[in-house]
Amino acid sequence: MVFLIASKIVWLLLRPETLLLLLFALPLVILRMGRIAATTRSLAFALSMALCISVFPVGKLVLNPLERSYSANPRIDTPTGILVLGGAEDIAPEYAGSKAQVNHAGDRLIATIELARRFPEAVVLYSGGKFAITQTEEGTYEVGPDILRQLGLSEDRLIVEGRSRTTAENATLSRAMVSDGTTGTWILVTSASHMPRAMGSFCAAGWQDLLAYPTDYRGGTFWDQVGWNFAQNLDELNVGVKEWIGLLAYRITGRTESLFPENCG
Repeated sequence: MVFLIASKIVWLLLRPETLLLLLFALPLVILRMGRIAATTRSLAFALSMALCISVFPVGKLVLNPLERSYSANPRIDTPTGILVLGGAEDIAPEYAGSKAQVNHAGDRLIATIELARRFPEAVVLYSGGKFAITQTEEGTYEVGPDILRQLGLSEDRLIVEGRSRTTAENATLSRAMVSDGTTGTWILVTSASHMPRAMGSFCAAGWQDLLAYPTDYRGGTFWDQVGWNFAQNLDELNVGVKEWIGLLAYRITGRTESLFPENCG
């Protein structure tokens, strides 16, 4: 509980967009102190940082090492099950009927359906709960599983773990759901940038023969993407920095045994 709350607070303070906002707020503080020259330098630095993010896709430099940690097309031989982590789902606004819909991580669910059709004997375990400070049965998250059902996944193949709020809880609660059913190869499906932290958590939780199947690639070549795109560049930087901070925090607190673990088993 303490780790969950602390992680949310620390990330709120360390988000690149928060730091950028503080850079622009700092000149106001300095100006109130009557230091005109220092105010000018501080404002120029903040503007330079904003222009740099606007023109250069710096987020890709942060994302690429994470996304290239695991093969994009691993060899798979008759898996026992497919593990997909939540985070790709959303709910449309009320005026649109509050329908289940996907966000930028929707490739997780698409890849899961593709794998389920490719390996019809494998079960699908969806792991992901709606964020809450306390766990409740009422908090069970069914948006992601509903999308899988709508895409044709039969109910008898679907296992839903809807209480987890962190990647570490994804690993431990999912393992409890299948108990001895962890034998055989399981495919772990999540975003490519999130895969190192996910694999580390699942390996530490005792999963064996776990195979990484990354999706939602957002990195890429640097110079080909140079141009004016402040919103996208800042968003990618946020995603990359969040994963690096999470990965380091998990390593320090023992929730993963390695920053870039090999496939479990």
